[in-house]
Amino acid sequence: MSPVIEGFTLTKTQDLQHNIFLLTFDDKLGFAPPCQKGAEVGRVLDVGTGTGIWAVDFGDEHPEAEVLGIDLSPCRTTSVPPNVDFEVGDIEDEWIFDDDFDYIHSRMMTSSIADWKDYLQRCYENLTPGGYLELQESDVMPSSDDGTLERSTSALTKYCALLLEASVKLGRGYQDIPKLVDLMRDEIGFVDVEIKRYKWPVNAWPRDKRLQELGLWNGENLSAGLEAFAMAPFTRAHSWTRVEVETFLVDVRREARDQSIHAYWNIYSIVGRKPIRQDGDGDPEPSLK
Repeated sequence: MSPVIEGFTLTKTQDLQHNIFLLTFDDKLGFAPPCQKGAEVGRVLDVGTGTGIWAVDFGDEHPEAEVLGIDLSPCRTTSVPPNVDFEVGDIEDEWIFDDDFDYIHSRMMTSSIADWKDYLQRCYENLTPGGYLELQESDVMPSSDDGTLERSTSALTKYCALLLEASVKLGRGYQDIPKLVDLMRDEIGFVDVEIKRYKWPVNAWPRDKRLQELGLWNGENLSAGLEAFAMAPFTRAHSWTRVEVETFLVDVRREARDQSIHAYWNIYSIVGRKPIRQDGDGDPEPSLK
């Protein structure tokens, strides 16, 4: 979780986002093989666990697994399976774990990491040979396929651009997510790297029923999270007052509810595997059973 995101509203936003991910991924917690039903999984690390909801769900689905969630803030989840544990820690400090992991899950960390090459290298080094890393991330800038999002005048686009500028000033810039594929494969050494792309509509504008449902819930997500995600970056990096942020968000919320604007965010899952043989020569895909 980003150190510049504040507020109790964030708890609601993170849990709501988790359920939107489940709806997007057809009730899957991820696309890496350890997420498959029936997979026998060993050690799992959930980076930036937040409320711990993903770790708890994974622990419930895989009682044989040992799941560890780590975050800057203590996890307040009270109902936790016996195979799930939480630790407070900064993932940008040295990683010291008792053993390596078979699966590392990293969600919505794009503006929380100062050095993504270093972060991915740490993930790689803390995976068992044949282990998987999965990144679940979002573009910061919204898109539109039909030109209804006027970038030059859009309050929503300005909001996201200001977030992007603030993240750079604060040393943890939002990433161009598809470019992480090349970084994982060509510079870190992951193999079998695959990326999947989905859409989160800003509101319920789509005619497609499934996308409409996603947009309905994402609209709730925006309503809950716009201020939580903006207040600290805007006041710290742009020197805005709280009143200036709240006043600006009036137009952003109005536009986010406008169903004549067919905007959406790209959502990604990137999965990569650490080779069993470090030279990758004839490296077979590991069995999970």
